[in-house]
Amino acid sequence: MSRWLSVVPLVVLAALAVLFIGWSLKRDPSVSPDALVGRPIPETVLPLLTGDTAGPGHLDLKTAGVGRPMLVNVFASWCAPCRVEHPALMDLKARGVAVVGVAWKDDPVATRAFLDELGDPYSMVLVDREGRAGLDLGITGAPETFAVNAMGEVVAKSSGPLVDPAEIERMVAAIQAPARPLPTAAAR
Repeated sequence: MSRWLSVVPLVVLAALAVLFIGWSLKRDPSVSPDALVGRPIPETVLPLLTGDTAGPGHLDLKTAGVGRPMLVNVFASWCAPCRVEHPALMDLKARGVAVVGVAWKDDPVATRAFLDELGDPYSMVLVDREGRAGLDLGITGAPETFAVNAMGEVVAKSSGPLVDPAEIERMVAAIQAPARPLPTAAAR
């Protein structure tokens, strides 16, 4: 009887492994959690990219849009998918869409060289050498883009390179949507 009791933990472990494998096969890995959607963009103070150095100026990511809608694009010079999405970001700039760049875990000299080579689609670039903003935003890697309305609320998120025209239009439409009116006492 004690022999059978020693096998029970192995059977339970095997059953849990089968459940985990079944769950992971049904899960779509391209869909990442959008925990920030519907919430204010986190307050994260980062240095501005000035030439090829970080600073001396600093700016809070929350106020980077200055009361206007914006896309916040997390990128890096070492990121191959960031190169792939770069022409789409240049097109957004040409259309007048404000895009704020966050250079994630990147050296400012490499960031400047990247932007000099491909063009600078950003209204400003914030330097996140240590990855703090990445933690605050809950990113899983570069590139990721957040649509932020004029009130500083994240209204949409795109994980991976922003290259699909439908996805680009979804993000732009999200920042152009009018803000919902505040509830009033007369609406009771």
